Amino acid sequence: MTEDRRTPKRRIGDAGEDAACSMLVKDGCEIIARNFSCRTGEIDIIAVRPQLREILFIEVKTRRNTDFGYPAEFVGRDKQRRLKHTAEIFLFKNPCYRSFAKSMDIIEILHTDSGLYGRHISNAF
Repeated sequence: MTEDRRTPKRRIGDAGEDAACSMLVKDGCEIIARNFSCRTGEIDIIAVRPQLREILFIEVKTRRNTDFGYPAEFVGRDKQRRLKHTAEIFLFKNPCYRSFAKSMDIIEILHTDSGLYGRHISNAF
């Protein structure tokens, strides 16, 4: 058995991304990439809604509480700019999605002792 060397913060983040993927699949999306990274940054999840020809570039924010605000509030202007540039690079490398409608989304996950709460914010920025 291998030892899990992830930090507690990383484990919570990974659980949030897994929950976000489950939400998307239940909503009819297909996950085409996770943790896509390039020189401009990283996109947590890239999904498509094939029936609508829509591609979603999703930032997942997971928190244990709302003491300092809701998770989506932690996606600032600089992060938004980097996500948009990273999405452009993804589309350059994957031209089959260029004609799809694009959406820059946030999925916020609250990971509390009583369970998970998720909210998908479409066209967040």
